[in-house]
Amino acid sequence: MDHFPTNWGNPRSEDVDNYNTYPISSHVGKAPHSVTQIAGYGHAAGHPIGHTQQPVVTGTSVLGIKYKDGVMMAADNLASYGSLARFRDVERLHKVTDFTVLGASGDMSDYQYVQHLLDTQMIKEYNADDGHTLATGNIYEYLWRVMYNRRSKMNPLWNTFVVGGVDGGKSFLGAIDLKGTPYQSPSIATGFGSHLAQPILRKELETRRGEDNVTEEQAVDILKKCMKVLFYRDARSMNKFQMAKITATGVTISEPMTVETEWAFAEHIRGYGA
Repeated sequence: MDHFPTNWGNPRSEDVDNYNTYPISSHVGKAPHSVTQIAGYGHAAGHPIGHTQQPVVTGTSVLGIKYKDGVMMAADNLASYGSLARFRDVERLHKVTDFTVLGASGDMSDYQYVQHLLDTQMIKEYNADDGHTLATGNIYEYLWRVMYNRRSKMNPLWNTFVVGGVDGGKSFLGAIDLKGTPYQSPSIATGFGSHLAQPILRKELETRRGEDNVTEEQAVDILKKCMKVLFYRDARSMNKFQMAKITATGVTISEPMTVETEWAFAEHIRGYGA
């Protein structure tokens, strides 16, 4: 029995399929039913494939820093719809494995798609049951190829991802942008954070002569300082964020937290105060 209503015969519009019931498989190896379907031959609802031209619901900066026991990451919980602070409880730090965390800035729907890809890979690894799991470096290189593949198709995923973890007792921190360009560093910041927070992160590491001299408490304080600066200066940020700690013992993602801010100085800025 043919279960597709659009194949049952007239009455039917050749140009509009309001319920998106037009089966992709029905055109495989067949000629179009009408001239109006030729432009969308082989595609659902008789329309050509469309690519994302710009991100819609977006998240801003993701921060990461290495310290002597592992990696610390931070990202706020805001997803903006244009300039509207629309979604205020979005978790942009995702635990991929017991020793790997993914942070995402950019389009949230593309981020959810990548989460699905990674979860699918984790299920395959679990089902293989061969005693091996994907290390942080493996996940990083997988994302690198996914991002470059989509960029090569002129249909990029509109994200910059930060991958942090511990692999074989060594800390790992890397980023991949929408063009598939990977880079690794002791400190990483995406979005506006690359302009406002990265100088702070680099200065703190240089002052302490490298990540091996940074304690967990100091790493937390550094990231909180950066999140405060971003809240002051980045209009797409929010004073509600989470932090992820990745060590050789596992991953811990905190509950949402805030930092204390001071706005009294704004009263002396012309055009802002009373």
